[in-house]
Amino acid sequence: MKKLLFVALWVLGSYVGASAQQRYAVIDTKYILDRIPAYKEADAKLKVIGEQWQKEIDDLQAQLDKMYKNYEAEQFMLSDELKKKREDELFIKEKELRDLQKKRFGYEGDLFKERQKLVKPIQDKVYNVVQKMAIARSYDFILDKSEGITIIYRDWETRDIVTGKQIG
Repeated sequence: MKKLLFVALWVLGSYVGASAQQRYAVIDTKYILDRIPAYKEADAKLKVIGEQWQKEIDDLQAQLDKMYKNYEAEQFMLSDELKKKREDELFIKEKELRDLQKKRFGYEGDLFKERQKLVKPIQDKVYNVVQKMAIARSYDFILDKSEGITIIYRDWETRDIVTGKQIG
């Protein structure tokens, strides 16, 4: 029993010692990107586009609100057939509004596509520089602290758990 405990502690100690040898760096990509003029321009362009699309949605919402108010005021005087027609118009207008919101701001919507077109190439350049730096300085991990802690680079070479040396 003592032998087993000793071996388990030795393996655990070796693992802790090996993991302490890993080299890592912490960067803030938001800070880096905010200092790149092309990123600032792309971000400003996205804000303008987003505001235009939001205004388009707000205008459609205002039309829908007006239609609802008119319907509520007139519904007591309308025949069942006209009520049904107005309700259908409201339903169609609501669907149009939801579809436009989804098209502009939904997952993989127009804003997402614009961001991919304008911002992603800049982010990729930053990532490539980080990767080159990590390889040149033999870092095992590069962590990004801008939006929580995320790993943006990891040396995927297999390492011996005891010695920390690369295998293969």
